[in-house]
Amino acid sequence: MKEEQVQEEKEQEEKPQKSRSVREGPKEKESPKEKEPARESSKEAKEAREGKDDRLEKKEGREEKDDSLLKALKMVAPGTPLREGLESILRAKMGALIVVGDSPEILSLVEGGFQIDTEFTPPSLYELAKMDGAIILSHDARRILYANTQLIPDPHIPSLETGIRHRTAERVACQTGALVIAISQRRGVITLYKGTIRYSLRDISVILSKANQAIQTLEKYKGVFDKAVVNLTALEFEDLVTVYDVAKVVQRGEMVMRIVRELQTYIGELGVEGRLVTMQVEELVTNVEEELLHVIQDYYAGDDRTPLEEKQFFASWSPDELLDLTNISRALGYGAAASVLDLTVFPRGYRILQKIPRLPVAVIENLIQTLGNLQNIIKASIEELDDVEGIGEVRARAIKNGLRRLQEQVMLDRYM
Repeated sequence: MKEEQVQEEKEQEEKPQKSRSVREGPKEKESPKEKEPARESSKEAKEAREGKDDRLEKKEGREEKDDSLLKALKMVAPGTPLREGLESILRAKMGALIVVGDSPEILSLVEGGFQIDTEFTPPSLYELAKMDGAIILSHDARRILYANTQLIPDPHIPSLETGIRHRTAERVACQTGALVIAISQRRGVITLYKGTIRYSLRDISVILSKANQAIQTLEKYKGVFDKAVVNLTALEFEDLVTVYDVAKVVQRGEMVMRIVRELQTYIGELGVEGRLVTMQVEELVTNVEEELLHVIQDYYAGDDRTPLEEKQFFASWSPDELLDLTNISRALGYGAAASVLDLTVFPRGYRILQKIPRLPVAVIENLIQTLGNLQNIIKASIEELDDVEGIGEVRARAIKNGLRRLQEQVMLDRYM
């Protein structure tokens, strides 16, 4: 009897183990290896989306910071009444703390002093700076609101400045986002604080020298961009365009625009002294931005962004990202493999057709929608062009003649 009881107990112990093994068997089958790549690819796509969002956020933050600095520089640029007053204080070897803003948040930091509320003039600013306290101007710097005041910002805001005047200026700017100007009595330097931005104004001769160097660099890059565009145009007529040729034009065009953005900061700081620099820049970069946008419009193979958003996306890249042509290829929708740069692509024709005189945008759109791409438009007969909505026989002949002239001109330019 005892042996039978022992045998029964053993059988009862083995039954749960068998049932567990039966339950565990299907569980292993539910996670086949075939599903792992799908999970990995979705993970990579998620990481790519997160990376793109991070770049866009950084770009927006950078653009907002650049715009904020540019507005501040224009407000204190040479030739403005505010700059004239600042220069008077500087020549007298005095210090000053000036806040440009009249929001409730700024006024809540003001303690003591005199409420003036008078029209701004450079001599008035100079005279009021002889007193030790801060000067509060309206948001457009057209009125002087307070003088000889104390500013009480949050002391917990971190500051790297050592002097009381500059530390107060930095904290007020961080707390309110207003433009705060601090003039150092000992060093004779004007420092701007705008939010988290700190910028020391430089001598006009130094800025002009840097602006002239940037213009020389712009001339070289513009020449390289023009050659790349001429080469792309010739290849489009020959039907021999590759992804490499397109990526090269996009890369050169974005490099030109980056130099222009740097020059805009110099121009803003130069004020009336930067008129010649402005004229040179405008002459050099005529139609560069439009040309770049039309190239993207011709070759963009993605569907998640418009051509304009794609151009702005390139502007958010770091210099290292822009130098890699495979990054540009991937952004345009052709992939990032090294071999993809040799892939033959076909332009839609927006850029070339824009060069034909008196050809409306709506007609260009109809042409491309009807005939598909540039090569089909070039090879189309006058009768086929005439069938497109908005094109009569006269306009069809003008398109054929315009394309022929453009082809002859680009062949001459290519070998000159």
